[in-house]
Formats: sequence, structure tokens, C-alpha cells
Amino acid sequence: MPTGVSGEPLSGERRFELLVNSVHDYAIYMLDPQGIVTSWNPGAQRFKGYAAAEIIGRHFSHFYTDDDQRAGVPERALSIALNEGKFEAEGWRVRKDGARFWAHVLIDPIRDDTGKLIGFAKVTRDITERKRAQEVLEETRAALFQSQKMEAVGQLTGGIAHDFNNHLQIIGANLQLLRARALGDEELSLVDNALAAVDRAATLASRLLAFARRQPLNPTVVNVGRVVQTMTDLLRRTLGESIEIETIVAGGLWDTSADVSQLENAILNLAVNARDAMQGRGKLTIEAGNAELDDAYAARHDEVSAGQYVLVAVSDTGGGIAPDVLERVFEPFFTTKPVDKGTGLGLSMIHGFVKQSGGHVKIYSEVGHGTTVKIYLPRVRAAEQEPPGGTTDIRGGSERVLVVEDDPDVRAAAVALVRSLGYRTMEAANAEAALNLLDNGARADLLFTDVVMPGTINARDFARRVQEVCPALRVLFTSGYTANAIVHHGRLDEGVSLLSKPFSREALAAKMRHVLDAPAPAMPDAATPPRERLSILVVEDDTLVRLTTLDMLADLGHDALEAGDAAEALEVLGRGPVDVLLTDVGLPGLSGSELADEARRRQPGLAIVMATGYSSFLHPGAVTLPKPYSREGLVRALAEAVGLVRQTN
Repeated sequence: MPTGVSGEPLSGERRFELLVNSVHDYAIYMLDPQGIVTSWNPGAQRFKGYAAAEIIGRHFSHFYTDDDQRAGVPERALSIALNEGKFEAEGWRVRKDGARFWAHVLIDPIRDDTGKLIGFAKVTRDITERKRAQEVLEETRAALFQSQKMEAVGQLTGGIAHDFNNHLQIIGANLQLLRARALGDEELSLVDNALAAVDRAATLASRLLAFARRQPLNPTVVNVGRVVQTMTDLLRRTLGESIEIETIVAGGLWDTSADVSQLENAILNLAVNARDAMQGRGKLTIEAGNAELDDAYAARHDEVSAGQYVLVAVSDTGGGIAPDVLERVFEPFFTTKPVDKGTGLGLSMIHGFVKQSGGHVKIYSEVGHGTTVKIYLPRVRAAEQEPPGGTTDIRGGSERVLVVEDDPDVRAAAVALVRSLGYRTMEAANAEAALNLLDNGARADLLFTDVVMPGTINARDFARRVQEVCPALRVLFTSGYTANAIVHHGRLDEGVSLLSKPFSREALAAKMRHVLDAPAPAMPDAATPPRERLSILVVEDDTLVRLTTLDMLADLGHDALEAGDAAEALEVLGRGPVDVLLTDVGLPGLSGSELADEARRRQPGLAIVMATGYSSFLHPGAVTLPKPYSREGLVRALAEAVGLVRQTN
């Protein structure tokens, strides 16, 4: 039996008191039948902040929030404990310093041997961290569900847009051919009305593709401040005189890489939304500045990589957005506007464009105080590129064009448009038929081919095989829906020309002449040795990124192995040596840097390329490949990494 300092046995009551006072993770205290605190353990003092002398003799409702006290929650808790034998619940409680914590509370009635109520035992535990973890888990699940839903809708809309654009191409091409004939004013008006409807439908399809992140972006290095300033006159005409417009461009603004036309569309859409929110009268502010998104911000937004960004912020003085509406604003077809006033695709299009550009978009709004939409686009350090000057002249030619399209109606319309520009044409229903023509001696100056076709040959391989037969052949792709054969990370591959469906006769003429008149691609020098074939291990936990990188390496003629994480990569390395380790930095488990060190320890002559979204990242003896990277960027990084190893050895 336990004894005290004097060696005498301890009473049961004293042993219980010692036990309760030794517990620091729970607040354990007693109440009399009216709810007055009669005992107080160290755990209660730690949680609540009160010493025993400060709280014994006071009612336990002192720890409840004002709202709970007004609602009679403490009294109801004692009543339930008395009538049902136990009260158990969770809720906010208040510490001495006024801070709140989330508590798990258990109250049991205490009776004497005769059954008379003599008080209550109350046990409280601070579970604030557990609640926060549950909230984070629920938010993560909700975000995952939303992401999966958006991806599924994106795949559906992308497929629909492809078929839709093919139909629009047939309608538009035939209308344009009809317009070129001798028609009266009344007939011309009817044709022009129909062509305008085709343009509106094409815009709708384009927005679907933007939401689905399937639009082929053609980014250039651009100064966003210049874009904002050149749009001011357009915005004034669009929004009207009752909207005051202020543009603020920070000094020393960084450059970014973006599709300028899509960026302009995004700003214009936000400005029109702001005008509607302000009911045609108010102030619109457009700001362009530099921004740093730190690790803490990135931790709260799973899709964001910490780093340097160029910020475009569009603010209005409208009525703001209610929280329940704010949660849905990026969903396609969701709109609060009347049926005839909006499609609900404006913000979803912006969201898709920004995400496809490697950026981040965030909306801040308060009812009665207006809304700010912030677009963050990754900083680049390359020089800004001046946009090429355009022309509206329709110029055809006499070159021979091979048109390849599996849909017979679309093919017939495309051939008719090409011929109307003076070109000679051949046609084929698929890649195999086109290769047959060329193998049998047919020759062409331009291959005009759809990207998405049935068969085993993808568009890029088809173009390469055609150019093996006709080395001087130029290639122009067309599609109503992009595919990974010519688009990686949402961007057109370097050197690829694409004409999106539906296209006008003017757009076709301009694009064909641009491709045909461009300097001929340099032919390989017979004295130049062929590019070295390397064995490369690609380590990337994002399946899509890994597969597209493998595609690029295959196009370059290299042998590629793959792994989803560091453990799998080390297993692959254990089977035999490779020339290059191409690894993402942010891997689950062992990081890319740790993997590189271990791989180099096992294989000292290994060349290492580290792929990362942080352009300033450095690892000893490795070459940094900033994401997103192009085919040419990959080639340069591989050559530099191999050269670095050979210099060292």
C-alpha cells in the first residue's frame, strides 16, 4: 500500500487527490450541485490560466463564451449530465487572457451512497490542434474533390470543343467561299450575319478550352505594365465615361512569360465584370507590380510554388461578392448575371489561362466594399520580345500543299479554302495515306495536317517522317483541340506552327505564307557528328510531367528510364549505370537533392540535372533546369550536365 513521507499508509481520498494533481494534460475539477467550482488541478490552471485561489468558489460558466452563456449552454450541460448520467460535447471555451480554445468536455454527476447528488466531476481537454488538423483535412478533401471535378469537366469540355470546332470549320469555310462569289447586298448581309455567329461560337469554344487548360498557349517574354498601359484606351471605350480608370505600374517591373492575347482577354474580362458589379458607375484600378509568394503562402495554397511573380491586380468599388458565391466563381457556367447577360465562362477562362501559364489567381472581396482579383504570373529573366507586325492583306501562292484530315467534310472545306488562295493541293485521310503518297513520288512544299487523327502515328512523329522523305517540307498543324504531340505543359513546342480551328480564310492565308516564307530550317552538316544518345533516368512524382518529359527525350533520340520517387530511382540505379539523372527537387520522402547526393555516391561519373520551379536553386555539381522547360531548354541542360562531368573527370 502506498505510504506518505512519514511511512504511514495514504487514504484512498489522498491517493486520488495526488493522482488528479499529477495530470497536466487534462483540466480535472469538481463542481457542487449548483455548478460552483470546488477543486482545481494543475492541468486546469495550465489550460484556463487561473490559479486555484482565483477560481474556486466561482461558477464554471465563467469559462464559456458570451454567446454560450446567453444561450444557457452551461445550465443545459448540467441538466443533461444529471438526467442522462453523462454530458459530452465539444465547443469553444475562454482562457483567462481572453483567448479561445476548442475543448472536449465530459461532465459526470457524483452521488453519495444514498444516491443523493453531491456535485459533478468535470474533465476538459484542449483539442484545438486536432480540430485544426481536421479542418485542414476537410479542406484538402474538398480541394481534391473540386480538382477532380474540374479535371473531369475539363476533359469533357475539351472533347466537346474539338468536335464543335470541326463543325464550325465546315460552316465557316463554306460561308467564306460563298461570300467570295458574286452576291447581292441582301445575300452578303445574310452570309455576314452567319459568319458573325460562327465567330461568336468559336469564342465560346475557345473559352471552354481555356477553362479545360487545353488551349495552345504561345507565350512570349512580356512586360505586363506595357500591356496594361496600351489597353487603357480600349478599356475607356468599352467601359464608358462613368467608370473612372486608374492604372498603377510599379517601377522596376519584372518580366513574365505569357500569351499576350490571352492576358489582354483576361484583363478585359475582369474590367467588364467590374463594370457590371459597379452597375456602370465607379472606379476601376489596374495595378502591375512585383510580388514574392513565400513558403507560408505556398503552404496554404497547394497549387502555388513559392517564388517571384509579376502581379496584375484589378479592383473595383462595386458591391462585393457574398462568401457562398465567392466559393463558386471559377466554376464553368456559374454566373449571377441574368440569362442573356453572361455565359459564366469569363472567370473560369481566366483561371484556366493563369494555371496553364504556371501562375496563381486569387479573389479578395467584401460585401459593400468591392472586389480585387489578383493574377500572379511567374517572373522570367529573359529579354522582352517585341510582337511581330501584322498585315490584313490576303496573299496566296502557287506552292503545292498536302492537306491531311480524317473528317471528310472538314477535309473538303479545308482543301477548298486552300485552293481558293491559288495553291495546288493533294489530300489524304490520315498519316499512313499521306506517307504512301510521298513514298510513291508525290512532293509538296507544305504539310497542312490536323493534330488529332486516328491511327498509331502521332502528329509529331508523322511530321518528322514526312520531312525525312521531303527534307525541305514546311509543316503547319491545325486543331480544334491540342494534344501532347505538339503541346507540353500547355505550351506549343518550340518551332511548331499551329492554326486553331475554326480559322478564317484570312487567318489561313496569313499563316500559310508565314510558314512558307520563313527561313528554311538549317540542314544538318555532314561533317557534324550526330547528337550523342544518352541513357537518362527521369525522377518525377507528377505522372503527367514525367510522361511528357519522357516524350521529349524519346523525340531527342535518348533512352529514358523513369521513377516516381527517390526510392524507386535508387532501385533503377541498382540495376545498372545511366548517363544522366534528371530529377525533380520536390520529391515525396527523400528530396531530389538527397537523391542526387546518394546517386553520385553510388555512381561518381553521373551527370545530374535538377528540375525545379525555383530559378535560383543550386546544387553542387548539378545543372538547374527551371520549370516549365522547353525541348531546347532540356537539350541545353543535358549538354551542360554531361560537359560538366567530363571537365571534372
